[in-house]
Amino acid sequence: MALRLVPDELWELTASLIPQFTPRRQGGGTRPVEDRAVFTAIVYVLTSGCAWRHLPAEFGVSPATAHRRFTAWIRAGLWPRLHRAVLDELGAKGQIDWAAAIVDAAAVRAKKGGSLTGRPNPVDRAKRGSKLHVLSDAAGLPLVVGVSAANTADIEAFKPLFMALPLIRSRRGPRRRRPYKARADKGYDSAELRAWLRRRGVTPRIARRGIESSERLGRHRWKIERTIAWIFGYRRLTVRYERSANLFAAFLTLAATLTCWKKLAT
Repeated sequence: MALRLVPDELWELTASLIPQFTPRRQGGGTRPVEDRAVFTAIVYVLTSGCAWRHLPAEFGVSPATAHRRFTAWIRAGLWPRLHRAVLDELGAKGQIDWAAAIVDAAAVRAKKGGSLTGRPNPVDRAKRGSKLHVLSDAAGLPLVVGVSAANTADIEAFKPLFMALPLIRSRRGPRRRRPYKARADKGYDSAELRAWLRRRGVTPRIARRGIESSERLGRHRWKIERTIAWIFGYRRLTVRYERSANLFAAFLTLAATLTCWKKLAT
C-alpha cells in the first residue's frame, strides 16, 4: 500500500525538497522517523480522511510525529514547492494546455470552525464553512488552489488565483505563466475583470448574466468540475476538520499535487 500511495518516482522528487534533519550538537535524543514513512502517512490521511489519532500502526509513524512533521513542512514551504516541481515536470513534457485557464470554486463545511470559515455560508444553511478555489489549465490540471471563507464571493478570488500562477517550464523556450484565454461561469461576470484580463494579454471568456446559456457554458465548465471532483476524491477535503486554515490549505495543495502527478505518471 505504501508504494501505491507514494511511488518511488514521486518520492525521489519529494525527497529533494524536504529540509534536511539537523542533529543536536550535544548528541543523544531519539532517532528521527524516516521522512518517506511520514510522507506516506500524510498522504494516507489525506486520501482516506481518517483522523490523525486513527493512523494505522503499520506505517511505523505515531500520530503526533506525523502531525508535527506535517506542520514543520508547512512552515518550510514544502507543499507549494512540490506542486510547482510536478508542474515543471508536466510543462517540460508539454502536458500543460495553455489554451485557457478555467476558474471555479466549491464550498465545504467546517466542523470545528477556525480561521477562514465565515458565517453565514449562503449554500449550507448558514453553517460555518470554507470555499476551495481552483484554477486549472484547459485540460483540467489544477495549477493554483486556494482557501477562503465560505461567504467570500467567487469573483474576489479570481485575481489572486491568476496572480499566483507560477512560472512553469516549457518543452521549448522560456518558462511561462500566461494562458491565452480565461474561462469562468456567471459568478465571475464583471466588466472590470474583463478589462483587467485584457490588459494582461488574456482573452476573457466569462459568461454574461442573461446572455450566455448554461448549455454553452457547460462545454468548457465540465473540465473544472471534473477537477474539483478529483480533489474531493481525497476524503480529508470533503469536510474541514482543521481549525487552522494553513493546515487545510496544505492538504488542498497536496491533493492538487497528487492529481497532477497522476497525469505525469500516465
